[in-house]
Amino acid sequence: MPRVAFVGALAASFADRARAHLTVPCDFALVAEGEAAARMGDVEVLVSLLFTPAMGAAAKRLRLVQVPGAGLDRIDRAALPAGAALANAYGHETGIAEYVMGAMLALARGFGGLDGALRRGVWQSQWAVGAPPPPAWPELAGKTLGILGYGRIGQALARRARAFEMEILATRRDAGRAPADGIASVGGPDSLDAVLRRADYVAITLPLTAQTRGLIGARELALMKPASILVNVARGDIVDEDALYAALAERRIGAAALDVWYRYPTSSAPALPARRPFHELPNVLLTPHISGWTEGMLEARAKIIAENIRRTVAGESLLNQVHPGG
Repeated sequence: MPRVAFVGALAASFADRARAHLTVPCDFALVAEGEAAARMGDVEVLVSLLFTPAMGAAAKRLRLVQVPGAGLDRIDRAALPAGAALANAYGHETGIAEYVMGAMLALARGFGGLDGALRRGVWQSQWAVGAPPPPAWPELAGKTLGILGYGRIGQALARRARAFEMEILATRRDAGRAPADGIASVGGPDSLDAVLRRADYVAITLPLTAQTRGLIGARELALMKPASILVNVARGDIVDEDALYAALAERRIGAAALDVWYRYPTSSAPALPARRPFHELPNVLLTPHISGWTEGMLEARAKIIAENIRRTVAGESLLNQVHPGG
């Protein structure tokens, strides 16, 4: 019976759902990340966000490393033993696209501040007595959305933003392969500066790679409009932490919604997500990396994991297989 190890808490959260979709008998094991290398000897399928040289050296029967997400930044591909395939999983694009739309609306319309004021009995609106009405809120319609990374998430976001009558500019590593979705433009990495200058909203949906780490720094943030809103649902390290904090604190950009961070919890104790005090800034929406954590995502990924286990056992080609150069 094939042995399948789910390594780490996030991978383990898919185990029961994957088992419900599995059509072949398997022996499941839930393994902590720190114990993974010691448990690799008889594992044939590894479901994990992490793969290290120590894990690769200990793997004797490994046939598949199935990442239970899209990001591969914790997978050491060079450590994969000969004959072991690598695959990832999507299904998060709908939830993340909906999050970006909601974040743009929440920040543009000031929902957090309005809610807090009204809970104190303060009407920050045209209905206040003895006070002038506030400035009119902006609409998304007619505004420009820059999407950095026009893959599955970027394309899902573009479809929704088009329904809000936004103009969409996108960047993509291989712009020539971008689908014709009726958006204003899709350019290569060299179009980044132009997109940042024109966009009222910038959504980061890029993978973290050697090329994208630190892609948005002080120079790039300085290109953005003073009222522009940045939404990062990719990886924190794509945006320089110090530069982003300074731009927000000094109001050189309007606001940011941040769902991905520079520090993550290592225990059950409270843990702030960055060295810089983003939590003290009124123009930042902070969420704990939950933009893609939806019912649809969990079900879609469980199905992919189960199907790739079945295909591995049957010797069939895999879904979402990541090839050495891909």
